[in-house]
Amino acid sequence: MFGKRYDGRRVKSIDPIQCITPYLMKTRTDSMNMFEESFPCDGMDAFIKAKRAEGWRLNYLHLTIASIVRTMALRPRLNRFVMNGRIYARPKIWVSFVVHHDLRSEDDGTTVKLCFEGTEGLPEICAKIDEAIARETTNHQESNSTDKLAKLITSIPGPLIKAVVGILMWMDRHNIMPKAVIEASPFHTSLFITNLRSLGINHVFHHVYEFGTTGIFAAIGKERRVPEVQGSSVGIGKHMGFGLVCDERFCDGLYFARSLKIVRKFLMDPNLLMEPLEKKVEDDA
Repeated sequence: MFGKRYDGRRVKSIDPIQCITPYLMKTRTDSMNMFEESFPCDGMDAFIKAKRAEGWRLNYLHLTIASIVRTMALRPRLNRFVMNGRIYARPKIWVSFVVHHDLRSEDDGTTVKLCFEGTEGLPEICAKIDEAIARETTNHQESNSTDKLAKLITSIPGPLIKAVVGILMWMDRHNIMPKAVIEASPFHTSLFITNLRSLGINHVFHHVYEFGTTGIFAAIGKERRVPEVQGSSVGIGKHMGFGLVCDERFCDGLYFARSLKIVRKFLMDPNLLMEPLEKKVEDDA
């Protein structure tokens, strides 16, 4: 009851400093590390153009999610989270993002959460993303489990909402949060990502939520022209803006930095993601 969780197992074999860190920095907002990257678009653009000729439509969001999912499968410490001072490893990889029914309107959209094993190839990941987007944009009159949970909570009289949320957070801290709530909650996720490029604005450094277990929040921004080395000269290249906010308590900065280089490698050559991963790396702690 107070040790096991549906969405993670307790990590015990970790460095003593890292073990005590969650007690020194008690909240995610107190533990945020912010990274900014600029990924070259040439490899992505060439890949997208080639696949479009084959009748396959995809975009930067597909490639970014697939790159991070594959990186998490290879670098399992990225898929940890902190709850009540303890560090947990997730059994699968969850990704949350917001889907807008119509970008021309000002609706708030709806949030979806997808589950991946980590061994999926790019075609399978793209299919899951497209299916979720199509479901929400074509049947937006029907609420998904996330919307139903939100509507249930907001149907409670205003003064009681704070108490209900407080009870849910207490249950989460003590590992007795109902499985149905964890599955419906987009905040219990490995990665939350926002595609600001689709809105035509730059990336942001988005806070990680205190409710739930989100430890990594990524934001894709619009492309920009930046100087880059091209052979023996300096030219101007198109780069995708990228902002990343991480909870440093479950994973040190060096591990994050090296993982970000792997994400860059996949984005520069998405062909590396086409084949399924034979076996993901299991968290050894």
